[in-house]
Amino acid sequence: MSPEAEAGTTLRPRRSCLAVPGSSQKFIDKARSLPVDQVFLDLEDACAPLAKPGARKTIVAALNEGGWENRIRVVRVNDWTTEWTYRDVTEVVEGAGANLDAIMLPKVQTAEQVIALDLMITQIEKTLGYEVGKIGIEAQIENALGLINVNAIATASPRVETIIFGPADFMASINMKSLVVGEQPPGYDVGDAYHHILMSILMAARAHDKQAIDGPYLQIKDVDGFRRVASRSAALGYDGKWVLHPGQIDAANEVYSPSQADFDHAENILDSYDWYTSEAGGKRGAAMLGDEMIDEASRKMALVISGKGRAAGMQRGDKWSPPES
Repeated sequence: MSPEAEAGTTLRPRRSCLAVPGSSQKFIDKARSLPVDQVFLDLEDACAPLAKPGARKTIVAALNEGGWENRIRVVRVNDWTTEWTYRDVTEVVEGAGANLDAIMLPKVQTAEQVIALDLMITQIEKTLGYEVGKIGIEAQIENALGLINVNAIATASPRVETIIFGPADFMASINMKSLVVGEQPPGYDVGDAYHHILMSILMAARAHDKQAIDGPYLQIKDVDGFRRVASRSAALGYDGKWVLHPGQIDAANEVYSPSQADFDHAENILDSYDWYTSEAGGKRGAAMLGDEMIDEASRKMALVISGKGRAAGMQRGDKWSPPES
């Protein structure tokens, strides 16, 4: 089994997830040239109500025109409480299902909402002859009920690939005393006000081999602020974060990738542990790598770093060799 598969990182990297208004041809065209892992064309908040019908057609045309290379292609539809969701899903999946990787469902509150989306996509796939199950689902958690039900949401459909934290709507839903999305609310000086939310989403994702994605940082010109907030979720183990502006992309790709030194060290742990546990290496369960003792637990930790680095396309700069006999 490969390090990526064993570490549960077989899904494609989503370090940087670029939000693009589905009604803007200019921004859609620009997105094709940006070094992001994922692009999601938005039919929800980034589209005014009167622009949504036209945006569906723009999105379908953009997906079918191609030019996205290895970027993950996602469309965020409107949530189930609106009158737009049905047409969002049917028009986009019927029109461009062959060129679509996932549907993002916002404001998910219950598992049943994910199941409903799954059933609708399945019907379209069967009707049009698409591969059933190829289109994934990204579930966005944006209020208290969604967070309480996040474990059930993560397991509601095999299509679920990611669980996303939507901070702005979440902050409003719990009456958080702040107008700066992602920043600590005034008066909260005992830790991180988002820690419970972030960890709850992360635990549900990791328990079921899903990716966990942090939401946007709206101060788009404050790259240092973006990096600081992104580093918080990356330290916990999140796979990536939304970017709203090209200036945030490099920071996201860097923060959610291992450092070169950590990647090299992880690869060396895997190589050396594999050798030391072999016949040639003495069938040892623990060994020394320089001044560090490594064992099975070390291998599991190294798998995580190795998997993320390989998914990001990193190349080794240092390679361990077995000691000469």
